[in-house]
Amino acid sequence: MSPSTVPSNQARSEASAWFARLNKRAVPAADMEAFQAWRRLPGNRAAYDEVDAFWRRSQAVHGDSDIQAAISSAHARARSKPRRPAGLVAGLGAAFALALVVVGGVAGYRLYGPATYETRVGEQRLVRLSDDSTVMLDTDSKVLVRYDRGHRNLELLEGRAMFEVAHDAARPFVVRAGNTSVTALGTRFDVRRADGGAEVTLVRGSVEVREAKGAAPVVWRLSPGQGLSTAAPTPRPVSVDLPTETSWTTGRLVFNRVPLKAAVAEVNRYDRRKIVLDVGPLDAALISGTFDVGDTDTFVSSVAEMNDFVVQRSGDGPIRLARGPAPPATP
Repeated sequence: MSPSTVPSNQARSEASAWFARLNKRAVPAADMEAFQAWRRLPGNRAAYDEVDAFWRRSQAVHGDSDIQAAISSAHARARSKPRRPAGLVAGLGAAFALALVVVGGVAGYRLYGPATYETRVGEQRLVRLSDDSTVMLDTDSKVLVRYDRGHRNLELLEGRAMFEVAHDAARPFVVRAGNTSVTALGTRFDVRRADGGAEVTLVRGSVEVREAKGAAPVVWRLSPGQGLSTAAPTPRPVSVDLPTETSWTTGRLVFNRVPLKAAVAEVNRYDRRKIVLDVGPLDAALISGTFDVGDTDTFVSSVAEMNDFVVQRSGDGPIRLARGPAPPATP
């Protein structure tokens, strides 16, 4: 006999706790891994679905002028009833029922209507969509989701995201980033906004990348382990190192002989305190190493030690990396 998938009260309680943990400002990678393990246990997925659906309905109700007007109108009609105790109860009950019908109808539409998810600087967030696909948002990122019965359309408005797509042949999964669109049926891929285009990395499955250029769009197909930047002068699929390219999803930044200027730009994405280079031509020095996202201090101290740079701090202001003092002259 297979284990029951009906959520227990304990599963619902744990689901509520997980929902709160995954919707805070910063979610450690270890928490996301633990959540995935918890969610695989019988009944836990359904429990989390209930919590997530309830939250979405409440978000649709909150601040919605149409819903608030319908509720106010229903209560007004109830108050106009004769003030007999039984009649008053019946009237209020009818008003409440009417409000629930209106709220339920609009909220139900919103479940499949547009929804926006975003992160602030230094935050990462894992979002599960209604079709069981997931979107992991990197720091300072925003995605707009539009689902209906025949389409799954998403738009990456800012930043970067990893998409884990649930297979649904009847509804293609399309992510747009500027003039670039990525179409998949069941796959895992990374998209990043970049200089008027997008950088796409395919982890699993297959995707079609389309760049709108005039009347004849350019189309590429990627295989697992390939990446493509439509912002490049001559875009073409190239082989990439997946552990390095997707390291951000595990809470790490992996640099393998990366120019210091590029590494600093990547680290700066995760912290409001910015690193400023004042090292002239040395900003092309090649950097290798693994660092926790948001751990600017460790990155700065490591780079300074390896390259004999001087670290200049000014309270909560920028952190400046400068050339160290010239070595004393030898007699």
